[in-house]
Amino acid sequence: MRKFLVVLDDSTECLNAMRFAALRAARTGGGVAVLSVIPPEEFNHWIGVGDLMREEARERIEVHFEVFAKWMRDKQGVDPELIIREGEPTDEIIQQLSDDPDIGVLVLGASGDRKKGPGPLVTQLSRSAGDLPVPITIVPGDLSKERLEAIT
Repeated sequence: MRKFLVVLDDSTECLNAMRFAALRAARTGGGVAVLSVIPPEEFNHWIGVGDLMREEARERIEVHFEVFAKWMRDKQGVDPELIIREGEPTDEIIQQLSDDPDIGVLVLGASGDRKKGPGPLVTQLSRSAGDLPVPITIVPGDLSKERLEAIT
């Protein structure tokens, strides 16, 4: 089964990337893998504090994921899997693509803010797109829900 890998983060454009991945998976009989990366700088504290922060970050990710997962299960019939990694986001995304041969497409949400650009992940990963083992689908963050449903 082909899986769509989508990145769960705190960006607003993440929502459209999640929707796109779930809709495409539902229409093609695929699956969705949701990757959330905890950056290492969040834990550069004393060991006990770092461990507590790591656990809190995981709990926050799991709660956030469940919101999307419930919608995917209830509305799209897709049961997503959650993957949590620690490290630099771009490196961890590339590593996940390497680790899971069932992933067929990387789905990223792009910011509509012209001054800031599409976002760091889109910028960094599009530079190395030619070396990735799968194609990238970039979903505009300001695309309407109706338009998104129409094109999937």
